[in-house]
Amino acid sequence: MGGHQLRESHADGDWIVRQVSGSASTKAYRCPGCDQQILPATPHVVVWPENPSLLAAIGGGQSLDERRHWHTACWQRRR
Repeated sequence: MGGHQLRESHADGDWIVRQVSGSASTKAYRCPGCDQQILPATPHVVVWPENPSLLAAIGGGQSLDERRHWHTACWQRRR
């Protein structure tokens, strides 16, 4: 996936945010912010909670189910 990763704190918790370049994006995803597709080759961000859910913790790490792909602008508007 690659890209720059940082931690962001918001009212709903702490999040890990990773930037994904267009060249690293090879699949289509649905953005939870606007419910529209993020097409392949579109730069965007992948976001997941810094503290995994209990289910993820029991499974031994970050649950892939907790990662979400967002349009960068949608994630920024969310703040």
